[in-house]
Amino acid sequence: MVLVCLVTKQANMGTGRVLILGLCLTLVIGACKKDEDPAPTPPTGGGSNDPRLVLKFTFDSTQVRLNGFGQTAALPAGHGAQHPRFNAMTAHYVEFAQTAWTLPGQGAVVYHAPETTAGGDNAIDFSQAVLTGAGEAFLNIPLSQLPTGTYPYLRVSIGYQNFNIDFRQVVSGIGTFDLDGTIASFIGFNTYIGTFNVNQQAVTVNDDKLQGFWAFEVLNPPVAVAPIVGQAPPGATTVPNPIFDSSPIPAGSCLVTGVFAEPLVISGTETEDVVINVSISTNNSFEWIDVADDDIFEPAAGDQVVDMGTRGMVPTVE
Repeated sequence: MVLVCLVTKQANMGTGRVLILGLCLTLVIGACKKDEDPAPTPPTGGGSNDPRLVLKFTFDSTQVRLNGFGQTAALPAGHGAQHPRFNAMTAHYVEFAQTAWTLPGQGAVVYHAPETTAGGDNAIDFSQAVLTGAGEAFLNIPLSQLPTGTYPYLRVSIGYQNFNIDFRQVVSGIGTFDLDGTIASFIGFNTYIGTFNVNQQAVTVNDDKLQGFWAFEVLNPPVAVAPIVGQAPPGATTVPNPIFDSSPIPAGSCLVTGVFAEPLVISGTETEDVVINVSISTNNSFEWIDVADDDIFEPAAGDQVVDMGTRGMVPTVE
């Protein structure tokens, strides 16, 4: 989870919640154009005639909503929620696990994104991250890089997510507005960030940011406002892992675990590509304490964001 808000300051950080105090309307800034550089391409390699291992993201608001232990999670009383509309996501690490007792790093690791120490500590290099939208491949490698074996589980470490939400804002003397906003959230263990676009506007960091760094841009606001940035408290990110008891993930990581309906079997004699749809649950994954009990996200009314992002992962061989 990352906490995002339109704020002038934060409160109650010790509880893992942020009180959203209202849209800052005094700062006027022009929108920046999106970078024109071409986006990185998914990792590739091998001969063009060899069978490939292809993984792609899809986002499903009807998929089961899970908690960090991989159990079905209902929306608590007094909370509101909505399905965020995903624009892009990045994968930092991909691993196939042979058993429920296979610890992270002991399975078949087929991808590990570039890292850097430019900010001082080891961190994900966001400048080399592959941003992929729904239905796009985030991994495309020779199938021979996945050892023969039977794999009931897939682990994908998510480094970054970008999505849109709805919210209501009352602007004194102007009126009440139902608006859209874009959230850019960095949920990897640590990320070195240069300059990035939230939606149309740019944010410059040039430093490492731990899991939970976020930026928020209001789309078509009644009064122009710069992107707001913030940091969620440690341990606030929900990372579904249905084999938590036997194979826990490292603290501070976003290593989401998914279970194949039928274990993936690699014989080594495949002649066709193996394409895996990695379906991410967005089922009411943007969640807040709903002060007005109207299921409308109203930051100025005191609604407190408590969770957002992924709510489960289901890998399926197409």
